[in-house]
Amino acid sequence: MLSLLGSRTAPGSHCDGLSRREILKIGALPLVGGFGGLTLPQILASDAAAGRRSHKSVIMVFLSGGPPHQDMFDLKMQAPAEVRGEFQPISTAVPGIQICEHLPRMASMMDRLAVIRSVVGSEGRHAAFQCMTGQRVNSQPPGGWPSFGSVVSRLQGTVYPGTPAFVGLSPRMKSSTWSDPGQAGFAGPAHAPFLPNADGADNLVLNGMTLEKFNNRKSLLDGLDRFKAAADAGSSVASLDAFQQQAFGILTSSRLAEALDVSGESPETLARYGGGSYEPAGYGDAGPLHNHYLLAARRLVEAGVRVVTLAYGRWDWHGRPHGTNFENARDHLPRLDQGVTALIEDLRERGMDEDTTVIVWGEFGRTPRINKNGGRDHWPRVSCALLAGGGMDTGQLIGSTNRLGEHAVDRPVHFQEVFATLYRNIGIDTSVTTIRDFSGRPRYLIDHNIHRPLPELI
Repeated sequence: MLSLLGSRTAPGSHCDGLSRREILKIGALPLVGGFGGLTLPQILASDAAAGRRSHKSVIMVFLSGGPPHQDMFDLKMQAPAEVRGEFQPISTAVPGIQICEHLPRMASMMDRLAVIRSVVGSEGRHAAFQCMTGQRVNSQPPGGWPSFGSVVSRLQGTVYPGTPAFVGLSPRMKSSTWSDPGQAGFAGPAHAPFLPNADGADNLVLNGMTLEKFNNRKSLLDGLDRFKAAADAGSSVASLDAFQQQAFGILTSSRLAEALDVSGESPETLARYGGGSYEPAGYGDAGPLHNHYLLAARRLVEAGVRVVTLAYGRWDWHGRPHGTNFENARDHLPRLDQGVTALIEDLRERGMDEDTTVIVWGEFGRTPRINKNGGRDHWPRVSCALLAGGGMDTGQLIGSTNRLGEHAVDRPVHFQEVFATLYRNIGIDTSVTTIRDFSGRPRYLIDHNIHRPLPELI
């Protein structure tokens, strides 16, 4: 049986008898919803009855490895065969806009999407860092650049006690740069993402958890009852540090656990999103191909989380012997198509689409020319992004590339312009807002004198 409580005389214990490590170890509990006796719908109904308004939020979907822009949203039918590839374009709900034949659901709701074909400014690293921060890895200030979610957590705080502002759903992978959900940087460690699927109690995670394991309600109830009883019997938790305070709040609230337990959804909703595997894709080094992560993201936002990040699939398709670019795309694109469109439809049906921004992108694009192994290699000169919701002006393409998809020729869009837009959507003005780094110097969130929110989307 898991022991929640340590000796009251153990070295390093706080006055309430719980050591820092013991409280963090509670993250090993098989958390499920309902330990406060309320389901997520009941919690939300209570909020509505109390007159609580919805909050702004962002869901970031990171396509680990760099998706092929010219095989998704920027097909080059007039290019030579070694550039054009195997896929055909299809018409969409917006006249004049065509996208890949393997994205039919996105095509049918193009009026609710905005596609950027001309994302520039990638530093070419195989990493989530630039998609999480908008910044380059080199020349970081003291403390390091904070991710978008950590900035939002620092500036806006939590929506509800016991619900973190920032949750990273990506599990640990062999490639740590891809499993990076976003670092706290100089926003401070208290604003690091809560990680339900990572390993290691020191990171305030639910140790060893996956979404499919949220099914043992009795052990949770028993364990939490003991934990609450001990906490009530001891002195105030005010002496706990920021990490412990966060752990205590999360583990004594049913809101987060309920949000992560997707089994409470109807069979129709689960089928709409589709399934997949909870294991990291590829060689264990990239995001899982399971659309319930997208459903969990919606539930987390609904429960009060401001920013959710997740990695999806393995898009680093260099070719044989690991499958050609097009073989892999035939597997990944329909899954992404189903999951992302289900998320967007779900948000709209729940009245959350105006307040929730969805962004889907990767760290760079792929080479125009198909290599001898049937793959496309790394191409940092241009890439693509998909956005939806957030009250944005959708149903449009932004930017274009040349005939071969090599570089932007119209309206290049820098990573930081996208971030300025995300910050605006969530209620933060990048032209005036700063956070002090660890040396005490105030830092703007982006290069504010250069980059502004995309006027096309406002």
